[in-house]
Amino acid sequence: MDRLPLYAIVMGVIALVVAAGFYFRVKAAPEGNAAMQRIARYIREGAMAFLVREYKVLAIYAVVVSSALFVGFNSQGIGLHAAVSFLSGAFLSLLAGFFGMKAATYGNVRTTEAARAHGMAAALVMALDGGAVMGLCVAGLGLVGMGVVYMLFGDSSADKIFTEGDAHKFGTIIHAFAVGASSIALFARIGGGIYTKAADVGADIVGKVEANIPEDDPRNPGVIADNVGDNVGDIAGMGADIYESYVAAMVAAMALGLTLPQEQLQKLAPDVTDLGKLRTIAVGLPILLSTLGLGVSILGIFVTRLLKNLPPARVLRLALILPPFLTLASGALVLPKFGIAMGVLVTLGAGALGGAIVGLITDYYTSAGPIHKIAQSSLTGPGTNVIRGLAVGLESCAIPLFTLCVVGWASNHMLGLYGIALAAVSMLAGTAIVMTVDAYGPIADNGGGISEMSGLGPEVRKITDELDAVGNTTAAVGKGFAIGSAVLTVVALFAAFNMEVNASRLAKGMDKLELSLVDADVLMGILFGAILPCLVGAATMTAVGKAAGAIVEEIRRQFREIPGLLEGKEGAEPQPAVIVDLATTAAIREMMLPGAIAILAPVLIGFLLGAKVLAGALAGSLAVGATLSLLMANAGGAWDNAKKFIEKGGLPGHKKGSDAHKAAVVGDTVGDPFKDTSGPGVAILIKVMAVVSLLIAPLIT
Repeated sequence: MDRLPLYAIVMGVIALVVAAGFYFRVKAAPEGNAAMQRIARYIREGAMAFLVREYKVLAIYAVVVSSALFVGFNSQGIGLHAAVSFLSGAFLSLLAGFFGMKAATYGNVRTTEAARAHGMAAALVMALDGGAVMGLCVAGLGLVGMGVVYMLFGDSSADKIFTEGDAHKFGTIIHAFAVGASSIALFARIGGGIYTKAADVGADIVGKVEANIPEDDPRNPGVIADNVGDNVGDIAGMGADIYESYVAAMVAAMALGLTLPQEQLQKLAPDVTDLGKLRTIAVGLPILLSTLGLGVSILGIFVTRLLKNLPPARVLRLALILPPFLTLASGALVLPKFGIAMGVLVTLGAGALGGAIVGLITDYYTSAGPIHKIAQSSLTGPGTNVIRGLAVGLESCAIPLFTLCVVGWASNHMLGLYGIALAAVSMLAGTAIVMTVDAYGPIADNGGGISEMSGLGPEVRKITDELDAVGNTTAAVGKGFAIGSAVLTVVALFAAFNMEVNASRLAKGMDKLELSLVDADVLMGILFGAILPCLVGAATMTAVGKAAGAIVEEIRRQFREIPGLLEGKEGAEPQPAVIVDLATTAAIREMMLPGAIAILAPVLIGFLLGAKVLAGALAGSLAVGATLSLLMANAGGAWDNAKKFIEKGGLPGHKKGSDAHKAAVVGDTVGDPFKDTSGPGVAILIKVMAVVSLLIAPLIT
């Protein structure tokens, strides 16, 4: 594995070059008429304005935390390395989201024009090309970042860092990189989620429910802000989220590779007897698998484009599910060359199969029979719609979590705790194509909004609506992959935290820390941890509600005070910039509390109450957070598609504007912050807590 970091960096650079090619291809495509170009410019300017203001706040946070890391680890001689590594992880996380959002805000109007001029297949390819920039930047930057860190500090050619007692220093450096990626992802996802759902809910309540005007109607002042939100939340925020998942999975496996005893690592390469070489293999393997996965994903993106004439749903499902299995196949060819045992392939297969099952179950609950039942429940009002949606969300947690338990058991049986981390890496091996399909959805959604606002007619809107409906499902599947990998990653990080604490205690001449469920400290920690996902969920839901309420009042004011606006009279223009500014201010203000909970909670628990309580808190947050995030993501997706099912005529005699449709809109209003703000926020919470705990582990013994 001497040249592994170089191979990873090269593959990452190739992905970025391909992403640049897609970006310029999208930008060179026709933009449509003057009205379409004007609306797209409003969306692009609003999205950039939000990111500039958000990034200014995050820059201050990054400087403060990097300074704290410099001071905290300076006594170990790695304060500067830890600070720079944190800043690198944070910067690349922001960069991935920024590049993806730039491509999306150019791709939306071009998707609309492709639908108008050439039909479904051309619009599908344009939206996928825009999404590919996001996917390739997320995986490319993640792999380049990890490759550079490993090349600079891992010294894989000489194995020195793993044989001279300095493994914990390298561990601290990669943990700092992960904390940078994770904490920025938390703020970006929650901030963008609050923005997009506040604008969406506000526009829907006044437009579709009160004023009874179509979705994305140009008379509605909240429509531009809603479309801006799709980019800052579901593109920039989601990009940072998946980037963080990608990095955290690799770091979890690498952390265990640095700390596990020789007898457990021996399963990776039975013929290798030197501990330093075993650690080198264990640390390098997740980077190798991610490199293979990125290569497979690049190929998959081009193959997906060739299938453009198939039904969009079939194309995108194949794109999501096949990459992990193709990575497994490539691993079967490559891994034996490094002397790695075939048991690794079993673990990779378990992760790939588990991810596929989680994805398919998520697909079922957000696009098949359950949404028909939610739609049927709308016939008796919004109350029964909400009840049925919550039931679907709760039920949808069972099979995915059971599947993750089986994957964890099988992986642990083959390779021990390291195997669990490797299964998470396997699930995320196709990150580039998963994120491509995920980003496709908001681009198609924006395309529909531009179509409606520029008056292109029902035939264009029909195409964009179909692409958008498929995008809702693929977004839910993408969230399922992210949550599933998060659960396995946090289990691995929990084990790494425990081992790091004990290694530090033994180095100081202290006894090992024994964790037991009958220990009062551990039980207290579990309850502490169980509280935190609930607090973050409540804070984010409250934030969306408060911001949406302010937007509702502003839209009502404009309808009331701008003569002829609601009637659509010539010369009566809405004021979307006011809504954009309102949503931006609210999102940046309200993201602070949930972000602070995630980052400060493990620090306070660890330093004030000790490592045992913190270990319990990690277990409690994992159990509650995994369930809550799945519930919210799947229920929200099901509510949304149940509404679209009615809009497409799924309930004969109950079309758009009917009482059943209005009831479904209410359910979707509840589901929007569930699936795009609170659910993702809780999923990131459990990872942020784990990586922060791992980073501070040597300091709390």
